[in-house]
Amino acid sequence: MATEMIRLHIEETGEDVLYPRGVRLDSLAKDYATYHTSRIMAARVNNDIRELFKTLKHDATVRFIDMTMEDGARIYQRGLVFILYAAARDLFPDRRLRVLHSLGQGLFCDFREMRVTDDEIAQIKQRMHELIDQDLEYQKQELYKWDALQLLENLGMHDKAELLRYRSKSTVNIYYLGKHPNYFYGFMPHSTGDTPLFDLIPYRTGMVLVFPGITSPTALPDYVPQAKLADIFDEAEEWGRIIRVETAGDLNDVVAGGGTRELIMVSEMLHEKKIAQLADRVTASGAHLVLIAGPSSSGKTTFSKRLALQLRVNGFDPHAISLDDYFVDRDKTPRDAEGQPDFECLESLNTAGFNDDLNRILAGETVTRPKYSFKTGTSSEAGDTIVPNDRTILVVEGIHGLNPLLTSQIPDTAKYRIYVSALTFLNLDADNRIPTTDVRILRRMVRDHKFRGYSALQTLQIWHSVRMGEEQHIFPFQENADAMFNSSLVYELAFLKNYAMQLLLQIDNTVPEYSEARRLIRFLDYFLPVMDIDVIPSTSIIREFIGNSYFNY
Repeated sequence: MATEMIRLHIEETGEDVLYPRGVRLDSLAKDYATYHTSRIMAARVNNDIRELFKTLKHDATVRFIDMTMEDGARIYQRGLVFILYAAARDLFPDRRLRVLHSLGQGLFCDFREMRVTDDEIAQIKQRMHELIDQDLEYQKQELYKWDALQLLENLGMHDKAELLRYRSKSTVNIYYLGKHPNYFYGFMPHSTGDTPLFDLIPYRTGMVLVFPGITSPTALPDYVPQAKLADIFDEAEEWGRIIRVETAGDLNDVVAGGGTRELIMVSEMLHEKKIAQLADRVTASGAHLVLIAGPSSSGKTTFSKRLALQLRVNGFDPHAISLDDYFVDRDKTPRDAEGQPDFECLESLNTAGFNDDLNRILAGETVTRPKYSFKTGTSSEAGDTIVPNDRTILVVEGIHGLNPLLTSQIPDTAKYRIYVSALTFLNLDADNRIPTTDVRILRRMVRDHKFRGYSALQTLQIWHSVRMGEEQHIFPFQENADAMFNSSLVYELAFLKNYAMQLLLQIDNTVPEYSEARRLIRFLDYFLPVMDIDVIPSTSIIREFIGNSYFNY
């Protein structure tokens, strides 16, 4: 009997090829590895992600996922985290590993309430290398939800059981690495040998798991400590412990127990307290120029407006200045690699004119600022006029705010620099962290739809270029900040779910972004929704994205 064949369209080559029905993706990947410059981690089958142990039984379109893609990088990191978990369990079975947050090109991990010594980190690192050298295949088992919960409870993984208790799906995928079962949000590599590059570096009370990035997937980056960012995360996590909301399961318990209103008010009061403290620090510094920067959808605009109000309380006369009004004329805008205007590079701004205006205002001169028209691509002298006095303070918000070249002609003593980002401390559970980028993409998706008329698909289509711009223009300068403000709100995902879920469900599998939409839908499924939107104050940062804010944008 002849072997039954299926027709596969391979996106790498654009060709249609015949393969036996039931061919495994890992076997197919070997035939197309030469079309990739880094390791293949999974495949996109009809725009849905499939692990390499999966078989193909029907005609399909296939695109392999390597380490230069976000999905490939996530799978690589997740595999390393499982290896780290297994190594720690082998060596220290009575301790519980925690994967807390990103820190530069790495993940900060520790043992709960216990310092990790340099010697212990060296032991864990050696054991990880041993597991990788064994090239152990990850095994995947689908269990009924309540059987999975019982397994996790028996393993002492109460946070994972609590996470899954509220999830609507009736089955749970449990992964096994040797004798170690665990639950992970997302897909796994084929085997431990697929993640050979890593480092484990002692840092403070824990360790940083370092891995390759999408821009250099075949080499480890030089790890640069980020002390100020680490301080902000430490502060946020301590606050999470105080209010007893450290994981998604904890948040769901609050929602189910009717405690949402108090949680919202406490969260908002914390933000107000932090902003008031920052206004006091600006006042004490003697600076008359506040520079605010941060990545997309971090809430910079609302933060700058609330900071201005607190500066008024301190007796200042704040004036907001938008960097957008200092764009060079469009015909002089630099072009990116694809020949499109690059509005995110520093050279797209008239920095000389910007510095001249700032210096004149700080010297007490009356200045009429330019006004840039995005319609005509030119600027005119139709902006607002600033008549300074001895209490005038300028508040500048923009992506280049922390880049020293932006204000190179302004003395440092006149500046106070603030970095703003949504640095969520909430994790799904001890091993499954919530990337800050996930919170920001959901914020942006909701705002783009509500105020700019964009679909979720359009937001996802531009997100990669937004992220690349952040990597180039924002993150390298974040440690230049005099202070940092964490704009995340512990309750916000329970509200964003109401808006984002319906937008994501409109994306179908005819587009590559379908797999990312599916990932975010599965992510939001972990959270119980909260419908009582009226309790959120009109000055809240989240109002910038969901609407009905006190402020004009």
